[in-house]
Amino acid sequence: MKNLKQRIKQGETVFGCWLNLGSPLTAEMVGKAGFDWVLIDLEHGAGEEKDVLFQLQALEHTSAAALIRVESAERQRIHRVLDLGAEGIMCPHVSTGEKAAGIVSAMFYPPHGSRGVAKMVRASGFGKNFDEYAGTAKDKLVGIVQIETPESLQHLDEIAAVDGVDVLFVGPADLTMSLGIFGRFDHPLFKDALKAIVAAAEKAGKATGILLFNPDDHKVYADMGIRVIACGADGTFVAEGARNMIGRLRGKV
Repeated sequence: MKNLKQRIKQGETVFGCWLNLGSPLTAEMVGKAGFDWVLIDLEHGAGEEKDVLFQLQALEHTSAAALIRVESAERQRIHRVLDLGAEGIMCPHVSTGEKAAGIVSAMFYPPHGSRGVAKMVRASGFGKNFDEYAGTAKDKLVGIVQIETPESLQHLDEIAAVDGVDVLFVGPADLTMSLGIFGRFDHPLFKDALKAIVAAAEKAGKATGILLFNPDDHKVYADMGIRVIACGADGTFVAEGARNMIGRLRGKV
């Protein structure tokens, strides 16, 4: 593993992006670009669970830590992608401490959690390194929960206090939508929500993360204390590159 969890705990700012095409080729391209982490998106991305293995294999020899956003917090969904070798999990729409605790429980083996045990999996070197993997999982696997609803904002302290939650990650699109101010990231309601999220994370000794739509905004959020910062996706990079190219050919760029 690439020690992303320790880098986050040490207060480092780490930059990442989304992988939403389900492609091992674009995963490898992005992984080699220099990001600290990438997130394979099973909630909204084009890929399915069966595509995760090939993306993880493509990322293995890059510098980017491989995280996965699961589509739900069911224990089987979480431990299945961890068995494939994911270095951390992101769960969407985490609104209570109880739900956060269930996610963490699914990530770790007893006595720390309820993750099902299988030695012959990729994460443990197909059984060769199971004892080492199981013994260090709690220190290495990154637990990320997304704050995306007014209910989440009402339970920030209890969510942040859950042992094994490392990052409170802001979903800006969903959060502004649920607050009735979709896309208005300069709105006082959104700004106040961000301050509350950062404060709760810092109080619990955890980090805050966010997905940006404009890379020029990263310093604004970093100055607020947000240290797990994502911007862009493999699909975005392809689409923007294609639009830019045809625009240049037609003399419009």
